[in-house]
Amino acid sequence: MSSVMRLEEVADYLRVHPSTIYRLLKKQQIPAFKVGSDWRFNLESIDRWRANAEKGDPATEAAMSGSGRDNVQGL
Repeated sequence: MSSVMRLEEVADYLRVHPSTIYRLLKKQQIPAFKVGSDWRFNLESIDRWRANAEKGDPATEAAMSGSGRDNVQGL
């Protein structure tokens, strides 16, 4: 897997629906950058973000609330 992922790839990686990623982007709660009009995600940044959320970091914990497929907390 490349160290830079597209939105669909990061959604698959985190096992959430792409709309969850869009919601997190809108709230600026997930590390990402734009290439033109497309969002890109650095794998190392996503892993670090996820690890912080698993440790109970309040900034990332809020991003991980939800239920069902949209809940990344169960990772």
